[in-house]
Amino acid sequence: MTDSRGWFWLALLVLGGWLLWRLAPVITPFAVAAGIAYLSDPLVDRLERVSIRGWTWGRTLAVIIVFVGLAALFTVALLVIIPALVRQARELVEQMPEYLDWFTHTAVPWVTAQLGIEDALPDTGDMAQLLKDYWKEISGAAVGVMGTLGKGGQAVLGLVTNLVLIPVVAFYLMRDWDRLIAGIQKLLPRSRVDTINGLAREIDEVLGAFIRGQLLVMLGLGTIYSIGFWAIGLQMGFLIGMVAGLLSIVPYLGTFVGLALAVGMALFQFGDVLHLALVLGVVAFGQSMESMVLTPYLVGDRIGLHPVAVIFAVLAGGHLFGFLGILLALPVAAAGNVVVRHVHDLYQHSAWYKDTGS
Repeated sequence: MTDSRGWFWLALLVLGGWLLWRLAPVITPFAVAAGIAYLSDPLVDRLERVSIRGWTWGRTLAVIIVFVGLAALFTVALLVIIPALVRQARELVEQMPEYLDWFTHTAVPWVTAQLGIEDALPDTGDMAQLLKDYWKEISGAAVGVMGTLGKGGQAVLGLVTNLVLIPVVAFYLMRDWDRLIAGIQKLLPRSRVDTINGLAREIDEVLGAFIRGQLLVMLGLGTIYSIGFWAIGLQMGFLIGMVAGLLSIVPYLGTFVGLALAVGMALFQFGDVLHLALVLGVVAFGQSMESMVLTPYLVGDRIGLHPVAVIFAVLAGGHLFGFLGILLALPVAAAGNVVVRHVHDLYQHSAWYKDTGS
């Protein structure tokens, strides 16, 4: 009986994975809407409990308030932030040949002269031409792909459909989130309900700490870096700052990449020690704010995901299920992290582990 039940669950898992792979384009907008509802549910719950002279707001009104706030944030991002990023990315593509010339004719010769390895590297002129040729191919291919997507009626129709479908589904999920969770709990086996609820609470703690907290840290760092680089007059400062903030999801990666890009841009644009010191000051200030303000207040001491687990989950999810896999990577990694920790505890308390062989 136990063996047949195990085979049943294994078959069900395989079938679910196959359906997820086949229906990934259809499931993706629903997964995005579910993510919005999950992230918004704590705020909706707080607003729902607000009482004014004995009158409570209620679930629907709380959802409407949160929904309008999210729509306003999305509108600001769509009208202000995203166009600025696109504009600087376009400038980066246009000016890349100049950056490559500076890199091959100024930066590389200086570094090789300091290290005494001038004769060990190929001619910088050949290197510059090679990089330019590759960049022309890459940028040309990217422009061609974007043009094809922009002209494709099916792509435009799919984008419009998702822009309409995601908010509608998110609204209904936000309104009925507690009811859905209660319905799922009623379906759990009564003998395992406490264990499953305990695991679910831990998964929610890990996932909530990582997504709600870490994403706010990333946004805060990106804002600090962008304002700082803009204040010192650095070209592409907004783009570099946001890239550094987003990459800070992996500890030290965002700092390293942002510092390297900002230092390179400062040397290319100004070529003096003053602006190099200003860049270092901006990065140092951002790191101080992260360690003393952002992380303690937004993440705290809650359990997070290991950076290696995050990288592997995102790459594996994207490889197996595309964009849907990237969306599901963090929830799956959070659940796996909790399950592995419980299995580890069970193993250490088992007779097999404690057996000394005597």
